[in-house]
Amino acid sequence: MSLAANVLLGLLTTGPQHGYELKRAYDARLPRARPLAFGQVYGTLGRLQRDGLVAEAGRDREGGPDRTLFDITDAGRAVLGDWLDTVEPPAPHVSSALLAKVVVALIADGDERARGYLTAQRAAHTARLRELTALKTAPGASLGDVIAADLAIVHLDADLRWLRTTLDRVAELHREVR
Repeated sequence: MSLAANVLLGLLTTGPQHGYELKRAYDARLPRARPLAFGQVYGTLGRLQRDGLVAEAGRDREGGPDRTLFDITDAGRAVLGDWLDTVEPPAPHVSSALLAKVVVALIADGDERARGYLTAQRAAHTARLRELTALKTAPGASLGDVIAADLAIVHLDADLRWLRTTLDRVAELHREVR
């Protein structure tokens, strides 16, 4: 089952909601996550209902068109519990635009292009690191904002270490070739 489906199930544990409310709750609780489109919310709710993990809990008309309220079922709670209890396996493959660009730069244009890219990318990562650090310490930052920024900072830090190591390796290659 998709990440979005599991998150929607989790959000429904707070009580019946319609798609628009779920989208707003997703955006509020996971402010730095990959955006979830309204169409994805409704498509996912349809699949969850088909699979018996959510059920219609009524209709709401608050000054607009009828909106279907959904609630999590016992089967949905069981699936959510299993998902929450399952440890995520570490990624088996390295899939990164950073890696691909450096390798292609080395193949196509040699070490000079790769060094230029690595240096520019390091500057971009450092700037983003500063933005995230400021976001974490901003007045009114929610716990969701802080833990999302922490995760992004750790990933940026790992990328920066890789960029530095790779820049050193490419510079060493340059010295050996010259």
